[in-house]
Amino acid sequence: MVNYIWLGMIVFGILVAGANGQVEVVTRAALEGADKAVKTSLNLIAIITFWLGIMKLAEAAGLVRALARLVRPMTRFLFPDVPANHPAMGAIIMNLSANILGLGNAATPMGLIAMQELQKLNRGDPKTATAAMCTFLALNTSCLTLIPTTIIGIRVMYGSSDPTAIVGTTIFATACGMTVAIIVDRILRAIHGRQG
Repeated sequence: MVNYIWLGMIVFGILVAGANGQVEVVTRAALEGADKAVKTSLNLIAIITFWLGIMKLAEAAGLVRALARLVRPMTRFLFPDVPANHPAMGAIIMNLSANILGLGNAATPMGLIAMQELQKLNRGDPKTATAAMCTFLALNTSCLTLIPTTIIGIRVMYGSSDPTAIVGTTIFATACGMTVAIIVDRILRAIHGRQG
């Protein structure tokens, strides 16, 4: 659906530019947008590499393990049907820890592993997500973020006078999002009565 929306916006923009006799504006905007996208992507590589290095240092110093210990009681509550020592639980905890630290790129591989491990626990139709999979998806997409590293990096790139000014509002917004996700997940589990 999103692809159709984007296609419609592009076609509408071209038609409006053509009707106003300014088709060259569309070409110029497309080239400038592509140029900015490439430059931003290359700059983000440096930022992501830096923060992944910080993550490795935090991991070596035991910070990630400490954060994982803090998150473990919450994951036991949220995933009652996943055995405590199952590999899925470890991947879920590492994914949430990376997301909390604002390292979404580091969280992605752990998220994929978590879903694969949760699929192994799926005793129903393999094409139907279990309640644990739905809970994990909700948490992964709405996870609390303490340090929005990528956004801070983008703000630095574009010359923000105070790139960290968004930290407080990011914590508040992501905390609200995660709270709503957990509440809706609990309500839907109660309505549908599914634990597996």
